[in-house]
Amino acid sequence: MATGAINVVRGSRSSVAELLHIYNHSESVALTVDSPDMFNRIAETFCSKAAMRFIILLWGEKSSLACEGIEGTPVFSYEEIVDLGEESRRALFDSHNARQHYIYEAISSDDIATLVYTSGTTGNPKGVMLTHRNLMHQIKNFWDIVPAEVGDRFLSMLPPWHAYERACEYFIFTHGVEQVYTTVRNLKDDLQHYQPHYIISVPLVYETLYSGIQKQISTSSLLRKLIALTFIRVSLAYMELKRIYEGKCLTRNQKQPSFLISMLDWLWARFIAAILWPVHLLAKKIVYSKIHSSIGISKAGISGGASLPLHVDKFFEAIGLKVQNGYGLTESSPVVAARRPSCNVLGSVGHPIQHTEFKIVDSETNEVVPPGSKGIVKVRGPQVMKGYYKNPWATKQVLDEDGWLSTGDIGWIAPHHSTGRSSRCSGVVVLEGRAKDTIVLSTGENIEPVELEEAALRSGLIQQIVVIGQDQRRLGAIIVPNKEEVLLAAKKLSIVDVIASDLSKEKMTRLLYEELKKWTSECSFQIGPLLVVDVPFTIDNGLMTPTMKIRRDKVVAQYREQIDKLYK
Repeated sequence: MATGAINVVRGSRSSVAELLHIYNHSESVALTVDSPDMFNRIAETFCSKAAMRFIILLWGEKSSLACEGIEGTPVFSYEEIVDLGEESRRALFDSHNARQHYIYEAISSDDIATLVYTSGTTGNPKGVMLTHRNLMHQIKNFWDIVPAEVGDRFLSMLPPWHAYERACEYFIFTHGVEQVYTTVRNLKDDLQHYQPHYIISVPLVYETLYSGIQKQISTSSLLRKLIALTFIRVSLAYMELKRIYEGKCLTRNQKQPSFLISMLDWLWARFIAAILWPVHLLAKKIVYSKIHSSIGISKAGISGGASLPLHVDKFFEAIGLKVQNGYGLTESSPVVAARRPSCNVLGSVGHPIQHTEFKIVDSETNEVVPPGSKGIVKVRGPQVMKGYYKNPWATKQVLDEDGWLSTGDIGWIAPHHSTGRSSRCSGVVVLEGRAKDTIVLSTGENIEPVELEEAALRSGLIQQIVVIGQDQRRLGAIIVPNKEEVLLAAKKLSIVDVIASDLSKEKMTRLLYEELKKWTSECSFQIGPLLVVDVPFTIDNGLMTPTMKIRRDKVVAQYREQIDKLYK
């Protein structure tokens, strides 16, 4: 990137066909691989179907590379690239003639820095053209969200090539901050060992931490469990009241309450909160301090890349761990909005970041709707992409002549209130799902599945869920159960014997159906038939994106036959 070359990035878990498509579509001239194993997996296809000027091997021995097909193609190790750079620099500075003959061109801020192929939940990947200006905007404007100081330590577990991870990385290194990389498997140990000030990750990580804490509480002795749950209930109530008197309660209502009602509301919230405060303080010392030392995040968790469930958001607020939710797309480098430390409004993705504009438009008329009204979210700012590489048609679908990017997300902007519960929420952005995730029943009703899925995932028995029902009379769901927890619940309910080691599919489905009814009872719609599957949705089987979002279309396609039988 520093030389003006464009890098085209992708994770090594991607299929060979996908990598070849990206290589050829992007007109790449060379290949950088992380290991000989990675190259050997793709060698046969790439040697016969791609033109490679050279290959760079980051780790491992060149002798381990499959030689067939790469005769005459130079292979460089990472160390050799560094050495070549040093030689070139010496040659340039030691010779006056070399400097005279050396021609270089400055990089323009509008030049493409990288092509990031979207790993979206639907369709073929598209090459997002991000410029140096796009990336610089992120580096210059993250400090409002993350006031990092020299000596702070960040823990990250996203793929290093992902737009969200890269923008955060560049920001971290420009502020002299330490970066620690981890994996899902090592997350718990690394949190304790490195005690990071910040963690940058996707909601799944916070959900995993939440589930781990809940499991620890539920397996404690009866007395400890009772104390912990009572404290958490009090803290949740205390935080609810605190949000009222701080003016951080979201509302779509444009009409604001009168000054007198606001004052009475404020006094009531302050009074009850004052009663609960000593209990909350005691909870912090007795229970939450232990949770904090095991998690180790001392300043904040930054969440982005998908929807953060509200119950997880509220739980971490109650125990005193700050989680700042943000929002962005690969097409916007990626961050366009985030919750600030000083205005962390739960349920929202915060205010737009510096130099970024938002508007909400009607999905049919494209007219701007007033604050509080739902519609398609559009953004404009210096971080918005140049377009999709060699795909003017797709670019035109999302990017208009005035620079507005259509995100495809449904959301609303909180109306301005000068008094009352929502006085500090003015202008925050709230998301309510993807426009293309909307399920349309045969009755004509439109349903956003995210609300139901988030409610269902509060159950410890459900590991993963995809709500289905397009063109059907009622909703259904594909569920990956948490088998150990399901068996434990079945024993408690005397559905099976205490010594049983397994549960029939029929009994499991019936138990999950009752569990689902319990957790989704307050939702607008209920789920009918269930398809219980054994194999989890993962990145490796292609049913999740590298940022751990479920690819709905691929899950539905894989289980199409079973879904059809389910509805029959």
